[in-house]
Amino acid sequence: MSKTKRLPHRRIYFRNIVKNAVVAVAFLTFSLLIGIIGYHYFFKISWVDSLYNASLILTGMGPVDEAPNDGAKVFASLYSIYSGVAFLTSVAVIFSPVIHRFLHKFRLDMED
Repeated sequence: MSKTKRLPHRRIYFRNIVKNAVVAVAFLTFSLLIGIIGYHYFFKISWVDSLYNASLILTGMGPVDEAPNDGAKVFASLYSIYSGVAFLTSVAVIFSPVIHRFLHKFRLDMED
C-alpha cells in the first residue's frame, strides 16, 4: 500500500478481522486436535482428559496428568514447544489487521 493511499473502508477492515480470526481459530483447532490425539495415544487417557490436557498446554497453563513413560514425556515436551508458538502466532494473526490499520493511520496523520 502506498504512503498516500487512504485507509480502506471499515467494511473491508472488519472483513479482514473476521477472515484472520477464522484462520486463527482453524489453526488452533488443528493444533488442539494434534494434542488430543497425542495425549490419548501416549498417555492412554480418555478423550475428555486428552482434550483437557491439550487445552491447558495450548493456552500455556501446563499439564494435568503425569507422563507414564518416555514416549509420553517426549510428546508432551514437543507439543508444549509447538503450542507456545502456535498460540502466539494465532494471536498475532488475529490482531494483525488492527495493528496494520493503526500504523497506516498513524503514517497518514504524520504526513498531514
